[in-house]
Amino acid sequence: MEKHRILILGGSGFLGSAIYKELSPYFKTFGTYKTSCSVLEKNNHFFQFDIEEDDVFEILNAIRPTIIISALRGEFASQLIVHKHLFEYTSSHSKLCKLIFLSSANVFDAYSKYPSYETDTTLSQSIYGHFKIKIEQLLLKLPKKKVVILRLPMVFGKQSPRIKEIKTLIEMNEPIELFPNLVMNVTTEKKVTQQIHYIINRNKSGIFHLGSNDLVHHNDFFKDIVHHLGFEGTAKYKLVYTTNDERYLAVLPKTNILPKHLQIQSIDVLEN
Repeated sequence: MEKHRILILGGSGFLGSAIYKELSPYFKTFGTYKTSCSVLEKNNHFFQFDIEEDDVFEILNAIRPTIIISALRGEFASQLIVHKHLFEYTSSHSKLCKLIFLSSANVFDAYSKYPSYETDTTLSQSIYGHFKIKIEQLLLKLPKKKVVILRLPMVFGKQSPRIKEIKTLIEMNEPIELFPNLVMNVTTEKKVTQQIHYIINRNKSGIFHLGSNDLVHHNDFFKDIVHHLGFEGTAKYKLVYTTNDERYLAVLPKTNILPKHLQIQSIDVLEN
């Protein structure tokens, strides 16, 4: 059987590039990038792709992927059109073709009393959450074996935008916003890429919640990050209270549980 041909849309972003790094030694892996970059331009496995201007069918027809991983960012209306085209391509191609969509815990941000599980009904109060729900609903119309939806909590890593932002705020002597009543779970880009690799290898499909098994308070966790970065004495904080009660924004697995070595705890995120 021929090895998978994998296309990562958004392959130059924080998560996309981590996924490419994980999968490229094992599969024929291709990625897209938006902004001109001499390194990526020389890599014949990367294609320039602007969601607002380019037709994704051109890349799909050139690569003929058996697995498409969507780690796209950008203008929501353009992303929606791209995902409609991905839906068309995936549904009209062979049984092998599968679409993996990186979604978000924000598809549940209208719920606040409890953590959310894979079979819970999505409901969001945010524009971002609404957008992710719209794409999820579209992709869930595909045959079950052809779609994987990965709901992610906050993703951290040495080069993650969140860590870079914390460092920048400290350097500029600006306060880091903390949400004392927000209960969440977390993960790292390294763990997410390992989980995706496993899902591909085992030909899994369906909805996966890829957060840490334990829950943390936003303010405690961010203070722990600052401590691990060695900025404890210099960081300033601004407490933001959106509610008087504890508010949950956490995605926990109940039905699609991954093997022990692919699970993660919040302490692993800090140590990473």
